[in-house]
Amino acid sequence: MTSENPIASFTGPWGIPIQIMPSMGFLLLLFVGLSAGGMGSIVSGLAMFAIIVASILAHELGHAWGAKVQGVPVQRVVLHGGGGFCQHRSAGARASELIVIMGPLVNLALWAILSLASEVMWSTMPMDADLVPGGLAAYQMQLEIGYWLWLASDLNLMLFLLNMIPVQPLDGGKLLHLWLLRVLSQESAMQITGAVGLVCTVLWIPAMILLYVTFGFVLLFFPSLRAHWAMLRGGARLNRLRRH
Repeated sequence: MTSENPIASFTGPWGIPIQIMPSMGFLLLLFVGLSAGGMGSIVSGLAMFAIIVASILAHELGHAWGAKVQGVPVQRVVLHGGGGFCQHRSAGARASELIVIMGPLVNLALWAILSLASEVMWSTMPMDADLVPGGLAAYQMQLEIGYWLWLASDLNLMLFLLNMIPVQPLDGGKLLHLWLLRVLSQESAMQITGAVGLVCTVLWIPAMILLYVTFGFVLLFFPSLRAHWAMLRGGARLNRLRRH
């Protein structure tokens, strides 16, 4: 959760309040700053920022939908510089499974739809720009639209994969805990979730180095070593108390 006061608020689908936090401005400045190299580069940076914000919003609305269809009241959806969250009333383990999984599933669906749309755009383009109604300008516009559709699809796939990593507070970590609760006690589920999260957290730094060397960027997120250690110890402590 965030203690910031929103700089903008509007009503989204199903009457859910959507709030934009000031830290979102930092993300905007980051994209504009990294793309500063002329008006065309700035426009591209703004477009990339818009795609990311729209994808995060779709993700959080997926969580909201998962809550609404089960009768769980949703208080708000918040977007901030580090991502976003959907605030809702507490729900049981089974209801929480749908709420949590719907966010990544929305990104996966967007990846499929947008990648298909980009393929259609590119596959329908003739080899010669002169054959396109409207000439070279129309040809370049279709090419540009196909590129941005492809970029948006890849971004949503990345959001899906990132959120499925089994660390807290990502959806993958929450789902691991919820799924373990189906077959294990609360104590054991918490202990295993903490242990898996600890391993992933330790591997996070070399993974970020590899990501930077391979693709030239890193994620502005680092899982909490303390939170996973607390889960591991808390689960072990509860198991000891239960045995006694």
